[in-house]
Amino acid sequence: MQKLIVLACLCFLFSCGNETTSDKLIVKGNIKGLKKGTVYLKKAKDSLLITVDSLKIDGNSQFELESDIIEPELFFLYLNKNDNLDDRISFFGNKGITEINTTLKNFVFDAKVTGSKQQDVLNEYRLVLSKFNNQNLDLIKENFDAAKAQDTALVFKTEKAYKNLERRKYLYTVNFAINNKDSEVAPYLALTELYNANIKLLDTVNNSLTPNIKASLYGKALQRFVDRIKQEEQ
Repeated sequence: MQKLIVLACLCFLFSCGNETTSDKLIVKGNIKGLKKGTVYLKKAKDSLLITVDSLKIDGNSQFELESDIIEPELFFLYLNKNDNLDDRISFFGNKGITEINTTLKNFVFDAKVTGSKQQDVLNEYRLVLSKFNNQNLDLIKENFDAAKAQDTALVFKTEKAYKNLERRKYLYTVNFAINNKDSEVAPYLALTELYNANIKLLDTVNNSLTPNIKASLYGKALQRFVDRIKQEEQ
């Protein structure tokens, strides 16, 4: 949630005053097992998530939603299952068709998203990130068991391993962003995954971006974010 708030607030800085016409983003797919519910297509605007399209599902689990779009940006596919629990899939939308196929049982984890070249890059990043997250869960369990057993040496060891894992994840994200400096995913990752990192890491990513990406929605947001942090640290 904190990441979402940071991203939404930054996007607000660049969401006003652009009246350029755009093509459509078409989002279609299937939610296996869904009989009744509502799917929503949302995006960040004015520091809030707004609904740009929605569809009520009643028997047919296939869906199609659309939105005007000027440049690649992050969208969210929400599912209201009529059980007071919402699920959310985030993805990079662009002009054209994005396909999202998933299941009702594991709406987020089973999601297969294809479409934009930005989404392909994000998929690659998330695949490796999931391995970091799995290691993190293992360390949390090991630390909990060690604390329960009052094994202070093992508690210290797992805490040190956790810090090293976080450092490795930060460095991987930085390197991934630099290696994909010509993709809108690079500044997006800096804003959502490195927002509380050392300013030197953020600056490294920011300075590596190509001119086109610097001029993009998230490129501008990253520049403003870096400038604000530097000003606060003076």
